[in-house]
Amino acid sequence: MCGRYVLYGPQSRLTEYFALRDCAAWEPRYNIAPQSDILVVRQRPEVGRVGQSVRWGLIPRWAKDPAIGLKLNNARAETVAEKPSFKAGFERHRCLIPANGFYEWQAVSEDGKAGNQPWYIRPANDGGFFAMAGLLAAWKSPDGTDIVSACVITTTPNEVMAPIHDRMPVFLAPGQFDAWLDPACRDPAGLSRFLLPAPAEGMVAYPVSRRVSNARNEGPDLIDRTEQPTDKKG
Repeated sequence: MCGRYVLYGPQSRLTEYFALRDCAAWEPRYNIAPQSDILVVRQRPEVGRVGQSVRWGLIPRWAKDPAIGLKLNNARAETVAEKPSFKAGFERHRCLIPANGFYEWQAVSEDGKAGNQPWYIRPANDGGFFAMAGLLAAWKSPDGTDIVSACVITTTPNEVMAPIHDRMPVFLAPGQFDAWLDPACRDPAGLSRFLLPAPAEGMVAYPVSRRVSNARNEGPDLIDRTEQPTDKKG
């Protein structure tokens, strides 16, 4: 799964990496949680790639209650082409979710007590970006308010992630951006070839403070390396 991530830019490098023609305003954040506004990259006809602010937690077009978004932060790569909540987005409304890194929690045992140790995973190129594969949906509330929302697609872990967690986000390389974002590309089988674990050599993981477990905590110190746990559960 993917439940927290980081985006701090800088904006000029993000604009260059994703070849953005326009971008919504955003601030550096080191503990982005579901149900908050996030930056996504999408292809806008006759404009090109743009950065847009949306809500994290997919609300399908057919939903009667936006609360469904609380359960749809992630979509599994294995079933994204078939699940009613994600099928339309996978076929027609795909996006990229920029991140400088993400967090995952590893089950550990300390002094005989079960706990969870957060890890920070970033590109091997420190300061680089991950481009998480995402889906979009537009939902209209009964009062006429439009809400655009998104979710992250996850897949099985690579060699870096396997000791930490059994899922990881799908990351796309720059050479895959055009095909992924092209709304005219609607071949599920062709799109599914992108939904693989990223190469392990492109990632670095290390333990960080448990302060990140509280979504109210913010700041660059959250991604500082801390002492690695030695007594792992299971």
